[in-house]
Amino acid sequence: MKTVKIKLVRSAINRTQRQKDTVQALGLRKMNHTIEKEATPQVMGMIAKVQHLVEIVE
Repeated sequence: MKTVKIKLVRSAINRTQRQKDTVQALGLRKMNHTIEKEATPQVMGMIAKVQHLVEIVE
């Protein structure tokens, strides 16, 4: 399956608890932390919910 690299580029401070939980569920911990996940519909939906905080690195 296709993978996608996700990088946290903005802080989750002063965001709603739901957005903080989504960032944590993706596995992002600190600023500029990059992870690689499989591009499942669930992961892509989580990225869409916090698209203003993350960046897709290809």
